[in-house]
Amino acid sequence: MNKQRKLNSPEGTEVFCTTREAAEMLHVSLRTVQLWVEAGVLKAWKTDGGHRRLPLSSVQALIKERMGDSAAPAPAADPAANDSGEFSVLVLEDDEDMLQLYRLTLPAWKLPVRFIFVSSVFEALVEIGRRPPDLLITDLRISGVDGFEIIKVLRADPVLSGLNVVVVSGMEPEEIEARGGLPPEITVFSKPLSFELLQGYVKACLAHRALKERRNAIP
Repeated sequence: MNKQRKLNSPEGTEVFCTTREAAEMLHVSLRTVQLWVEAGVLKAWKTDGGHRRLPLSSVQALIKERMGDSAAPAPAADPAANDSGEFSVLVLEDDEDMLQLYRLTLPAWKLPVRFIFVSSVFEALVEIGRRPPDLLITDLRISGVDGFEIIKVLRADPVLSGLNVVVVSGMEPEEIEARGGLPPEITVFSKPLSFELLQGYVKACLAHRALKERRNAIP
């Protein structure tokens, strides 16, 4: 990487890198970096030619503040290599007690599902960038970039716009509308969460997928 390139950016003369170079530095996929930029996790701006440039200081700050001074980021998984056909559910919840309840309850359903549990939007975008889940379960009140923002980012992405999303929130419907509302296809479960209803929803997703696969198998 040529780290000596400089450009008169909006913040003055700044050493910068491309999104691909940032992905190499962070050991994540290019899509993950693009998602981080859209969600505001990484700073970026566009050149006159429409190319994204990231201040090197922003990438270095992410490594230091989010991953630790000495922690090496895990290499990005190849989505194609991990595509085992298993139904996957990503759970995003920053309340540790609620997250622990998810961890204890969901695997006990004994469903053919791979559950991934994360406590920040940053971690969620890493997982989504590596391999989009079949279902995202997220709260709306999350520290940092909130649930509204991650939904907005996903719906704006052509590849991820169809991702199935369930919101679990203690917010009243009026509060949600005051924040701009949610896309009509998103299911909202109120807190305290009925895990019985959530289990029924996941089972319905599995049944829908099985039906779709049977239809596709018919010559």
